[in-house]
Amino acid sequence: MENFVAEIHDLFKTCSCGNHHNDIPIETIMAENGALNKVASFLAEKSFISPKIVADSNTMTAAGDKLTELLNSAGLAVTSCEVTPDENGDVVADEKALVQVLLETGRNSDCMIAVGSGTIHDITRFCSATLNIPFISIPTAPSVDGFTSLGAPLIVRGVKKTFQMTSPIAVFADIDVLKKAPKEMIAAGVGDMIAKYTSLADWKFERYAADVPYCELSAELTQLALDECVANIEKIAKAEDEGITILIESLIKSGIAMLVFGQSHPASGGEHHLSHYWEMDLLKNNRPQVLHGAKVGVTTILLSSIYKSEFLNELDNILENGEIQAKHGKVLANLRENKDKVKEILEAIPDPESTKRLIENLGGPVLPNELGISESLVHDSLKHAHHLRDRYTVLKFLNVVLQTEYDFAAKA
Repeated sequence: MENFVAEIHDLFKTCSCGNHHNDIPIETIMAENGALNKVASFLAEKSFISPKIVADSNTMTAAGDKLTELLNSAGLAVTSCEVTPDENGDVVADEKALVQVLLETGRNSDCMIAVGSGTIHDITRFCSATLNIPFISIPTAPSVDGFTSLGAPLIVRGVKKTFQMTSPIAVFADIDVLKKAPKEMIAAGVGDMIAKYTSLADWKFERYAADVPYCELSAELTQLALDECVANIEKIAKAEDEGITILIESLIKSGIAMLVFGQSHPASGGEHHLSHYWEMDLLKNNRPQVLHGAKVGVTTILLSSIYKSEFLNELDNILENGEIQAKHGKVLANLRENKDKVKEILEAIPDPESTKRLIENLGGPVLPNELGISESLVHDSLKHAHHLRDRYTVLKFLNVVLQTEYDFAAKA
């Protein structure tokens, strides 16, 4: 991974998408045993003397305490902020957590260190950008792909919104720490990678339906990371060094693909919108949260079935429907012009049963009821989740264009 960023910068020269590629400010990526031991020397090289560790009670135990000792031994004035959980015991990236970290960090810290998984990184990313100081990523579980991205998904007044903030300047992924993560978090990491099946399909569909910016390089990076993960499911399931290294590297690469493009399109489509809708409902009803990767793994299976049965199998009929054409002529004209490409996109989504087996190999959930998600919430999310983001996904098409044709949610 150490040369990966340089390789991506070289690939910029070969990409013909015509979009502006964001520079990658990540200076160091280490995914190896004992990576925690390299943090102090990196801080010294950068002349940082007052780092602020942001963690929760679990991640302090997993890596934060050891890191504190290492930094203290190096003569650094390290302090920490342990984010307070909510009444359900969950650490949530909401206004309360953001204010706590901002107040406890103050103006004396010269860098921040996110020690945790997705939520801790989202909180740190926002606070780092707000305070205009850099942050460093220390993943404690290979559970999400957001370690290296710009986006910080936050809950603001009960609504899930993603803010484009900043990426870390370094990532130290210690395999000795990551392989000790709970198995459900490893399964969640695979779930977040599996989600690329539908996120990439949605982005490619959006490219043809709504003529949105598209980057072949970002899409290819995401696809390669997904393929590497899926090809090594058995090794990942063993939670040994090789498998965990493959998983965390896949997640990091997916995050960098988002960073290159500047938005989350390569790795977040309709399946993430459903997940966000479920998360908001759980918060609204004061219910415990569910791992992000577990949710998007389940929603990917759900959308894979719908995209193939309710869209791919009906595409020819949809394109020839005069009533639909009268109302949505531009979109249908775009799709008719690119019909073969759209079919290829949807045909490339694996059969949902095969995706189920992949996740089941890791002991992960594959059905909404395994997450405590009711049938009524599934149906509501299928009808309304597309409003959460300004994306022209297949999910949005089914709702906006085909709303008068049938209730596809009832068939889910």
